[in-house]
Amino acid sequence: MPAFRNGRIAAAFWLILAAALVAYHLTLIFYGLVPNLVSRPLHMAFILPFVLVFGNTSRWGAISGMFLAALGIAATVWIAINHDRLGDQYGFLESNLQVGIAITLLLVTLEAARRAIGWPLPLVAAAALLYGLLGQYIPGQFGHSGTPIASFLGTLTIAEGGIFGSLTGVSVSVVAIFVIFGAVLNAGEAGQGFMNVAGAAAGRLKGGGAKVSVISSALFGSISGSASANVASTGAITLPAMTKLGYPKRLAAAVEAVASSGGQIMPPLMGAGAFVMVELTGVPYTLIMAAAILPAILYFFAVWIGINAYATRFDLKGVDAADRPKGRDVIITSLFFLVPFSALLWAMFAAGFTPQYAAALAILAGALLLFINADLEFRPAQIAERFQGAVMNAAKQVSMIAAIILCASIIIGVLAITGLGVKITSLILDGSGGLLWPSLLLTAFACLILGMEVPTTAAYVICVSVAGPALTQLGLEPLQAHLFVFWFALLSTITPPVCGAVFIAAGMIGENWLKVALTAMALGVGLYLIPLGMIANPDIIRLVESPALAIIAMLRVAVGLALVSYGLISTRSLIKTALLVGAGLAVIFSGLYI
Repeated sequence: MPAFRNGRIAAAFWLILAAALVAYHLTLIFYGLVPNLVSRPLHMAFILPFVLVFGNTSRWGAISGMFLAALGIAATVWIAINHDRLGDQYGFLESNLQVGIAITLLLVTLEAARRAIGWPLPLVAAAALLYGLLGQYIPGQFGHSGTPIASFLGTLTIAEGGIFGSLTGVSVSVVAIFVIFGAVLNAGEAGQGFMNVAGAAAGRLKGGGAKVSVISSALFGSISGSASANVASTGAITLPAMTKLGYPKRLAAAVEAVASSGGQIMPPLMGAGAFVMVELTGVPYTLIMAAAILPAILYFFAVWIGINAYATRFDLKGVDAADRPKGRDVIITSLFFLVPFSALLWAMFAAGFTPQYAAALAILAGALLLFINADLEFRPAQIAERFQGAVMNAAKQVSMIAAIILCASIIIGVLAITGLGVKITSLILDGSGGLLWPSLLLTAFACLILGMEVPTTAAYVICVSVAGPALTQLGLEPLQAHLFVFWFALLSTITPPVCGAVFIAAGMIGENWLKVALTAMALGVGLYLIPLGMIANPDIIRLVESPALAIIAMLRVAVGLALVSYGLISTRSLIKTALLVGAGLAVIFSGLYI
């Protein structure tokens, strides 16, 4: 009985803390202007318990997590209380207490990121810190002149140039709100609505099981912000369905991994990446959506073509009529995501509210829908369970993403303080001989490396910080450069050696991950070619300025993608494959010569 009682007390504690986290971020939207050195440190204070303590199974992990969380919360609250005085210090530490707080915040940030996603990103951040502290001893152009430790550590921790910089501001005001929005939708019938719409639209087609996965994952992935989370959620339904229809396991897992990855490039939300792009480029949200929509359509078109090719090879059947959703179910469940999405779009475009305020209104609409189920019934126990699931999932996801962004902010802060970002830009320019296309390939490789085990948005921000200036200096428009980097930040979701989405899908279905990865790379070939196609055919992102030229460019790339996809999948002759792939590439890049 005591253990049971303690378990219930712990569950109640975490539920209250999760509700407080959600309420805090929503309050910031409605309350008005709050100083950055108040809102951002408190954001960190709220997420630390969920990253460092929640879910720990080992005694040592729980104890150390509580100790680190307590230290981190004390440090962040101290900064929030003393924000006026710290603003006058301009990032210079003035006492041993402040030095201790700075060191505490950096160590807690690194450990929080490690517990959230593993070692890669914290190791890069730690290397950046060592470079900032010791880089003056590095000979040659990659050394720096040195920065006083009090100034270096202070800029990273008590000012708005490091872990509490603009990227963390995006996490507080944009990413957190849209993550909460996604959690509210997923707590109700919206997820089933996605599946039903997809089943009604594509279930009857040849290869219908795979096409249902593509559509549902595209819809869900736009709000999830994580390819891995998308696989884990929609894959729980689509993978058994495809297996039941006799799909090869490697194909079923590859379809789910590729479709889930593509959800993050799908408007209107792009996993909140669109709003990060707004902050970094200054380009209005509407123009980013218009620029992103045709490339996203092309991506799923290429996946669709690939599924058709596999359907021919393996005689993949559609979903049986008995297993397809009924019309009534499609209509009712679709309202559970159409109503909140409509509220979001109306608030942004018709009423002219900010994306954050619009998302808050959409959260309210989604929360109201949690009171009824697909049978239009009101069940108090079910309602309570849904609200608990919404706030807990929101808190966990906000915390994980925030831990990553705080850690990435260390890297960006060091780049700015030491000037390393400018030097890497120069290295890209020198290594490419001042030519655009070699620079693009170097950037793509950097995105693959930086994206390993790092969510797309964080990989995009880090990579665009160092490569973006080089690409714009070589003639790309800022939005063109950002979209290019954002797309290639997705590479690691299906590309070995990391390929997180592939690992999860392969594990769920019990297939060798390398087989799944190779199939996923063939299906998701658009992920590798479309960003380059956007450079060769710049009209494709100019739908607002030149709609006719944009459609023509899209059709040209679509033909090329179809040829490449069929060449890789449907033919078993190396000569035919080479001819089709070569012809497809020629069509995609023909925009360079028109």
